[in-house]
Amino acid sequence: MSILSLFGCKEKSPVYPTDIIATASGDEVAVTFFKHASLALETDGRHIYVDPVDSYADYARLPKADMILITHSHYDHFDMAAIDRLRKPETIVVCDKTSAEAFDFDCITMTPGSVAQPLAGVTVNAVPAYNISEGHLQFHPKEREDCGYVLTIGGSRIYISGDTENNEDVKALKNIDIAFLPVNQPYTMTVDQAVDAVKAIAPRIFYPYHYGEVEDETDIDRLVRELDGVTEVRIRPME
Repeated sequence: MSILSLFGCKEKSPVYPTDIIATASGDEVAVTFFKHASLALETDGRHIYVDPVDSYADYARLPKADMILITHSHYDHFDMAAIDRLRKPETIVVCDKTSAEAFDFDCITMTPGSVAQPLAGVTVNAVPAYNISEGHLQFHPKEREDCGYVLTIGGSRIYISGDTENNEDVKALKNIDIAFLPVNQPYTMTVDQAVDAVKAIAPRIFYPYHYGEVEDETDIDRLVRELDGVTEVRIRPME
């Protein structure tokens, strides 16, 4: 892991942990980790922010977004203040249909199964994101059509799940190079569910995210042990 400033000189920009990942085509994607489910990807000089939340990063001191990706409308994923700080006139917002209702400007509205190419060289496939456990269905009901997204960049497929459990739509995903899956209860996956999902998806690299900030602490150490020999698990400071 490289700890560096992804977005400009260190004197002017905050420093967040960043991984540099080579794509299938030999290009690079820089993934920067803010907190919880808030990430940024940089490819070919373009900045893509995922579920930005104002309290998770100093977005006012980071470069403006070329694209903002919103998985669903919950407060820890959708924050208009953060979006306003990151937007420039040409920023493209890609979001689920519930979040789209809050915007007074044009955005790309996605439902599960939708495909878009908002930026040259970046394809976005929307994946269903929903709960399946009894007593938890109300958190992310399937009929609301929250989204996870598979981004294809440089021939590599990056799955950013949003809030979901290990449903059959998730486990049916194939040819995933990098996967971000949520591991906290009662809202998303247990450790056992995450292990089940990772074994089904078989990504080259797995990043647990969206953990912490709940009463039931996620056993990250057990998660790593359970996936030993299955995939490379990378733990980054997302709590």
